[in-house]
Amino acid sequence: MQQVQLSDVEERVYQAVGALEARGQVPYPDLIAEESGLPQEQIHAPLHLLTEKNLLHREDSPMAGLDFGPRWCARQMA
Repeated sequence: MQQVQLSDVEERVYQAVGALEARGQVPYPDLIAEESGLPQEQIHAPLHLLTEKNLLHREDSPMAGLDFGPRWCARQMA
């Protein structure tokens, strides 16, 4: 299995998503920012980079009218 190098910020964001999911919370950007200790403006680039590295995926709200923004979920490793 290939090792993926992450920056410190990417690692913090990825760990935050995992921690939120482990607690059963939905990893919305505001919660990811709070969990990672980073301002919300600073998590957008790492979220997209982690998606490009196939470590996270974005899910849009399935319910019309109840969109709290995209959810960022960790990829399940086989």
